[in-house]
Amino acid sequence: MAKDTEKLIRQLSLISFLMAQGRPVSALEIKREVEGYSDMNDDAFARRFYADRAELESLGIQLGVEKPGEGFFEAELYSLPPENFYLDAIEFSDDELAALSTALSLLSEGEFAYAEPLRLALQQVAWGHPNPLKEGERAPVEMAMTASAGGRDLSQRLSKIETAISRRKTIEFTYYTMERDETEKRKVDPFHLVFRGGQFYLIGYAHEREAVRVFRLSRIQGKVGYASKAEHDFSPPENFDRRDYGQRADWQLGEIRGTAKIFIRDRIAWLIERDFGAFGELRAAKKSDGAPGKGSVFETDYASPRELIAWVLRWRQNALVLAPDELREEAESRLGLLHDRHHNGFEPAEIVDRPLREVPKRSRSNGRGEAAIRPERFARLVTLAGLLIESAKGSERLRVSDLRERLELTDEELQEDIDLLNVVNFGGGTYVLYAEIQGDEIEVDSEPYGDNFARPARLLPLEAKALVAAIDLFGDHLPQGGLQSARTKIITALGHDPSEEGLEIAAGSGGDAEVARQVNEAIGASKVLELQYYKENEDQFTKRAVEPYRLENGKEGWYVECYDLTKEGVRHFKLDRVKEATISAETFEPRPEVERLAGVEGWMTHGEVPTAHVARVWVSPERARWLREERTVVEELADGAVVIELPYAGTSWLVREILRGAGDLVVLEPEDARAAIASEVAASAA
Repeated sequence: MAKDTEKLIRQLSLISFLMAQGRPVSALEIKREVEGYSDMNDDAFARRFYADRAELESLGIQLGVEKPGEGFFEAELYSLPPENFYLDAIEFSDDELAALSTALSLLSEGEFAYAEPLRLALQQVAWGHPNPLKEGERAPVEMAMTASAGGRDLSQRLSKIETAISRRKTIEFTYYTMERDETEKRKVDPFHLVFRGGQFYLIGYAHEREAVRVFRLSRIQGKVGYASKAEHDFSPPENFDRRDYGQRADWQLGEIRGTAKIFIRDRIAWLIERDFGAFGELRAAKKSDGAPGKGSVFETDYASPRELIAWVLRWRQNALVLAPDELREEAESRLGLLHDRHHNGFEPAEIVDRPLREVPKRSRSNGRGEAAIRPERFARLVTLAGLLIESAKGSERLRVSDLRERLELTDEELQEDIDLLNVVNFGGGTYVLYAEIQGDEIEVDSEPYGDNFARPARLLPLEAKALVAAIDLFGDHLPQGGLQSARTKIITALGHDPSEEGLEIAAGSGGDAEVARQVNEAIGASKVLELQYYKENEDQFTKRAVEPYRLENGKEGWYVECYDLTKEGVRHFKLDRVKEATISAETFEPRPEVERLAGVEGWMTHGEVPTAHVARVWVSPERARWLREERTVVEELADGAVVIELPYAGTSWLVREILRGAGDLVVLEPEDARAAIASEVAASAA
């Protein structure tokens, strides 16, 4: 028998024995009665029992230990209080269960790195309710950003890091540091994972730097390995704020340098307050601020001057750096550079190479081979035991196909799991259950010997993180509207928030929750929706009457896909640019040609707009490394700069992207785009 199988039998039998006794027991009793320990000598038992206790603890299952009083020689006594193993009952509403089921369905179709532990977690929290995994009506929601690890290599690294966080294991890997353009070995105590802007980031203590650092998983090279063979290597510092990274703006990542004052015109003040208010304070402008007119001042801490300036420039004439002086001067310098390079002509350095490489095909795989993280087999066995005992109590036979689908198992894995559970006992040769596959059904002994697994077990750390991460990924955007209240109930039952202990989904660009609610209501009732919409690319407000069909999320945020009655065509409106949404009394018949477009367009996934044109864009040597990760390089230049191709549908979108480049991007072709940028920069500088 494999060592891992022996270990699982010991651990499950230990749990069963302690729960069945209902009293503290000695190590001697455990050695004598629990499957897997009795044939060990005392030293081997001490090692194995200590290791099993430590592993159960890492899974969130804490054994009670009674130490003998001073002056007594009795050995320690062990127990497993029910509250340390069972999950508190959660009373979900129908809407909450439907929302959880919808979340799993949508994420399973994509590439959610935690899809399999999410599946097990839903089995546990929905215990006693109708199977939440049964497919119902398709929700009018599409997901492009599903917290995917992105390919087999990254998936394996993520899985290793996830395990290291849970087991407090120091890891080693080779890392490419973008800022210094260097590849070095790293030894890191992993504390926390954050999914942000389509990427996973690891936050941990870097031994070489003797400080907490952030590592992007896509820049880790080769395999991730453990630094030692010890059970645990470190204890996370109590004063470390794991959520700090996920709750910062892009310009706040790193060591804070100071506080900036940004003038905001009234035109977009509502948007800044709603979407960026958490990163600073928006107040009325005062005469002493030196504001150029009526408006507001946004005060925000910053670590990266360039990132903050790039954010300011994207708002064109509606935002302006006021202070501090060095930040204002850098912003003016970058704006001037942008103007000169587009107005007065620009000669790039000599071409030294024209790299020819195929652009990787972007696709969405539903194959299990890309699944990043498989749950602990322990979690799967506990869930399976519960399902088998439940079926026996109800005198029902489970179908093999149904069980395989619910737990994502192969025939071989299901048989192995059942064989293992059949030998789990709670002492004295009494077994927890007996099950046998007969054809396409599973027969379970109608009188199982124990019911310790007949109630839902506590969610293991990985399951809890998967469940809360899935909820946070959707936010307030599902039509059932029950995810946030379900989240509150789950956190209450767990006694902690998993997003603070290992995996955090950083808030994306989702817009107003009330707008999302109105959109979903209009979709469900097939009613025309009236939008007051801010077109950021053109700096215009517009009113639109639309027929809404579905919500879609992507690299840039959440969109509502509509048939625009004004433009007489399909359009996507970014939810965080909708200032107001009103449901009209007018209904509409869904258009078959629009419904056939169901599914996420490629531009949602990779951020490139539907294209009718391609611009040739120069990238400065300072930013070339970053752009290589995202775009196709067509020319290498002698000074370290590169030329990329940037697809675009409209000049206004291209102008915005170049402004966000903060002077490090220059359009070489086409000429009309260069002229548009020169004109826009001149207006912003005026």
